[in-house]
Amino acid sequence: GTMPPMTETLDSGKVVGLDIDLANLMAETMGVKLVIKVMPFEQLIPALESGKVDVVLSNMTINPSRNLRVAFVGPYLNSGKCMITREEKIATADNPEKLNHPQTSIAVLKGSTSEDFGRMLLVKARIVPVKNYAAGIELVRTGKVKAMLSDYPICVAVTRQHADEGFVTIFSTLTYEPIGVALPGNDPLFINWMENFLQRLDKVGLLQMLATKWMGEIKLKEMEPESRDQR
Repeated sequence: GTMPPMTETLDSGKVVGLDIDLANLMAETMGVKLVIKVMPFEQLIPALESGKVDVVLSNMTINPSRNLRVAFVGPYLNSGKCMITREEKIATADNPEKLNHPQTSIAVLKGSTSEDFGRMLLVKARIVPVKNYAAGIELVRTGKVKAMLSDYPICVAVTRQHADEGFVTIFSTLTYEPIGVALPGNDPLFINWMENFLQRLDKVGLLQMLATKWMGEIKLKEMEPESRDQR
């Protein structure tokens, strides 16, 4: 519940976001009651493996290591890595090597592909894992880190929500981040249902409507790898 615009816990305790709207549509279509469980990101796949949850819908990138443990359906959204910073020098860096030195400190969500990316390509930088994105943004705001490495939807949300605080977002096409729905690997009927469900939402334009609601004037098709390569 701490990854706006995908998931966010309000002061009232209610959880909202693009992923929550999608989960509500799933439950309504299946005719079941939706129960939302908020937990740290690194606990999501273990919770799915143990049966504590039936589905993980939390801005989760489909990658090979996760896919060895659970099944994925999607992507329902394509993304890539981006940096959020308040420093012009970092904002104008045009390749990772310019950030790869000990003076660069970067916040990343613990257990995420952003942490993997940072430790793999920015080996000389100081990588600072955080428990949620709100904590990472606070570190950037207070100058305790130079930037936060995250996924494109998160960067969009931060710059919109903190428009007067001088945050700058750098979008990178160095990574392809397909965002999918994680499911138990031993339930082929459920996997097939989810494939058909997401395909239907895409074809009738509901996925685009959700993206517009939560991320503004953004076109999902333009976020696909083929479209980005043509820019």
